[in-house]
Amino acid sequence: MTGGSLGLRSASYGSLQNQNLQNGLLLSSQFPLPPPPPPLFVPRRPATMLKEKERFVSRICKFAGRKKVGMLFLCVVSAAVFGWVLYFGKGEDPSEDDHASSIRLNNQTALSYETSTYGLQHPSSVYFTGYVLPPGNPCENFVLPPPPADKKRTGPRPCPVCYLPVEEAITLMPKAPSYSPVLHNLTYVYAEHLLKTEFGGSEFGGYPSLKQRNDSFNIKESMTVHCGFVKGTKPGRGTGYDIDDADLLDMEQCNGIVVASAIFGNFDLLREPKNISEAAQKSVCFYMFLDEETEAYMRNTSILDGRKKVGLWRIVLVRNLPYADPRRNGKVPKLLLHRLFPNVRYSIWMDGKLELVVDPYQILERFLWRKNASFAISRHYRRFDVFVEAEANKAAAKYDNSSIDFQIEFYKQEGLTPYSEVKLPFTSDVPEGCVIIREHIPISNLFTCLWFNEVDRFTSRDQLSFSIVRDKIMAKVNWSISMFLDCERRNFVVQGYHRMF
Repeated sequence: MTGGSLGLRSASYGSLQNQNLQNGLLLSSQFPLPPPPPPLFVPRRPATMLKEKERFVSRICKFAGRKKVGMLFLCVVSAAVFGWVLYFGKGEDPSEDDHASSIRLNNQTALSYETSTYGLQHPSSVYFTGYVLPPGNPCENFVLPPPPADKKRTGPRPCPVCYLPVEEAITLMPKAPSYSPVLHNLTYVYAEHLLKTEFGGSEFGGYPSLKQRNDSFNIKESMTVHCGFVKGTKPGRGTGYDIDDADLLDMEQCNGIVVASAIFGNFDLLREPKNISEAAQKSVCFYMFLDEETEAYMRNTSILDGRKKVGLWRIVLVRNLPYADPRRNGKVPKLLLHRLFPNVRYSIWMDGKLELVVDPYQILERFLWRKNASFAISRHYRRFDVFVEAEANKAAAKYDNSSIDFQIEFYKQEGLTPYSEVKLPFTSDVPEGCVIIREHIPISNLFTCLWFNEVDRFTSRDQLSFSIVRDKIMAKVNWSISMFLDCERRNFVVQGYHRMF
C-alpha cells in the first residue's frame, strides 16, 4: 500500500455521500503579499553636464600620457569595486546552518526561514500556500466510488483513498509552515499557587476562570493561555504527567513528524504500525505513552524489555497522572502534543485501540498538504449534531447524565444550536476524534489548548466540546478545519477492541 497510488481495502462503507478531492486554495489569495516597491526614478542628466564631462576627460589626456591615464583609470575602477563590496556585503550572515535553503512554491521564489523558530511567525515570514497535482496524476480526478451493495454488512467500514507513492509524498513535504492568521506568538500560563474560584477544572489545567476562558477566544497577535502543565518548570517535569528527563530529551530532539498514541489503565493492546516505508522508519518519531499499570503488565508478559522499544514504538512511562480517569489522562497527549514535542512540525495522533497501516508521509500528504490544511479530523460516521451526540453518550453510559446535561445547557446559553445547513461547508459538528492530523502552528496549537480546557472543565467526552471551540475561533479569524469522511480514516487505521478483563 505504501508504494501504490491507490490504497484499497476490502468491504463496503455504507451510505456515506461521495466526496471529491479538492485541492487547497492558495493562502496567498486570502492573505496577499505586499506589492513590490515601484522602480526608483533616476533623472536624466542634462546635456551641459555631459559636455563638461567630455571637456574634463580631454584635458586629462592633454596633460598626461596614455600610460598614466590608464593607471588612473584602473585606480578609479578598483576603488569603485572595493566600495561596492563593502556596501552590499555589509550585514550578510556568513552562517548557512541556521537557515533552510530557498524554496519555490506555486512559481514564487520563497525566502529562507529559520527552522529553530518554527512555532513563531512574523509578518515577513514565508508560508506554505499549497500545490496542485500535475496533470495526469491518478489522484487528480479521483472520485469516491459508490459502496458495494452488501445487505449483510451495515456498520461503518473503510473506503478507497488515493495516496501518492511515499517517494512523491516526501518530496511534497512543505519547506515552510502554513500561515497562522492573526496569532503569531503563543505562550502558556505557568503558576505554582492556584486558586479554584469557579466550577470544573483541575490543578493540571490551572483552574482558568470563566473570564480567562472568554478572553482566550479573543484572538490577538500574541497570547498567553492555559494549556495544561501549569505547574513545574516545563511540560513533563514536576507538572503532574511526569516523564523521565532522558525521555524528555529524546522528545525535544524530534523535530519533523511524530506519530503518537497512549495506553492508560491497561485498557488496550499494543498494536505495531504496518506498511511503514524505510524512509519513515528512519525519519518519523513513533511514541507510545504508558502509565505504570500498563507498563508493569507489558513487562510481566515480556512485551516490553529494558530497551524502551516495541517495534517502531518508543515507550515513554508517565508517572503522577493528573486524573483518576484513564480516558481523561489520554486527552493530555491527544490534544497537547505540541507541548510535549516543542520542535515537531506535524503530528498524527491515534487512540490506543488503533493500528496504523499506511505510511505517515502518505497520510500527511493526502489529508493536510494536498488540502492546504493545518488541522484534519474525521467526522462521525453516523452523528453530526452535538445534541444527538449528547443523548447517545447518555444512552451508552459514557458519562454521568447530569454532567452531560450541564455541559450542553452551558453551550446552549453561549449560542450552540443544532446542526443545520447554515454551518456549511462544515458537514458535521461531531468528530470521530480517535485520529487527529495536524501541523503545529500557533493557531492550531491554540485550538487544541482551548479544546483541552473544555475537556478539563466539563466532561471528558471531547466530541461534545469540539464544535463550540471551532466555531468561536472561526468567528474571529479566517481559519478552518478539514473534516474528512470516517470511512477514509478507516482506510489508514484498523480499529481493534479494548482488552477484556
